[in-house]
Amino acid sequence: MGERDPWLDNAKMALVTLVVIGHAWTLLPDDAVNRHLYDFLYAWHIPAFVLVTGYLSRGFEWTGPRMWQLVRTIAVPYVLFEGAFAFFRVYVGGERLEDLFVDPHWPLWYLPALFLWRLVTPIFRRLPGGLALAVVLSLAAGVWVADTLDLARVLGLLPFFVLGLKATPERLEWLRSRWVVVAALVAFGGIVAATWFIDSWASTEWLYYRAMYVELTTSDLQAVATRAGVLAIGFLGALAFLALVPRANGWFSRMGSATLIVYLFHGFAVKGAEFAGFQGWADRHEAWSLVLATLVGLGLSLLLASRPVASPLTNLVDPFGYADRHTKDAAILAEAVDQPIEDLLELPPDQPSSR
Repeated sequence: MGERDPWLDNAKMALVTLVVIGHAWTLLPDDAVNRHLYDFLYAWHIPAFVLVTGYLSRGFEWTGPRMWQLVRTIAVPYVLFEGAFAFFRVYVGGERLEDLFVDPHWPLWYLPALFLWRLVTPIFRRLPGGLALAVVLSLAAGVWVADTLDLARVLGLLPFFVLGLKATPERLEWLRSRWVVVAALVAFGGIVAATWFIDSWASTEWLYYRAMYVELTTSDLQAVATRAGVLAIGFLGALAFLALVPRANGWFSRMGSATLIVYLFHGFAVKGAEFAGFQGWADRHEAWSLVLATLVGLGLSLLLASRPVASPLTNLVDPFGYADRHTKDAAILAEAVDQPIEDLLELPPDQPSSR
């Protein structure tokens, strides 16, 4: 196994932290400052996350081990957490949910999206003009694609995934240039301005890539032009973000291996705060609520990614992997003591494990 790239780990950890903060911001009052911050963030941070995901998916092939890994690490956690999150929302929050598993509920849409993106990876990675085809599919998705498995969003964000597939370490090296860093800062300034006036040319809903054009009360031609503009902003912001990500190795980059843990568990805390009445408090303390939601979102992300918390939670996210690791550990120990493995796996319940 090759060494981890601290640049990618820094990017992953920063992006999943922004996901947590962005979801925390949904509990804030709907004022101009909060709306602008939210629109600015969502204009580029999910596109950047998808781009990085595509880059890290370049090695996927339709082989038995790879397909099993896809099922084990994406499909199984989706089924487990879709059920657990639905149970939490219904029996703790008193919500009513429909189309469980078929229409992914917040915030689990990314898992079926990643599953589908990985399945088409070998096609788009080798396909000449694959990025252009992905853009066409994204522009067309709002015309006819429905919500099953969030397919509209899967196709809407596909260009960012394919851009990541087409990227190489050599192609990304130009992001190290000093002029690119300066250009990235200028680009973010432009995105700040564009999202400040987003209600005049689009709306926040466009940043989710999920709605059919007919739902946005606009003509298909105007809708395609608007989607193209949102895609351009997403591309610009994603590359600008990557240009600004530090490449140093440290405690933050080491948390980059736990991004799935952060993503899967933070929703319970955000919805829990909603059920506890945080929105009512936030309405009465507008300025403080923004500061508190941001700091708590940051702290929650760092807590979930910390080794003492992430390590045991990994076993819940990947039960088959845990069983496999446990079996291998037992097999190694059995071989060391020349003892049948069955004797070591079937310990009395009150006896501590030999691991």
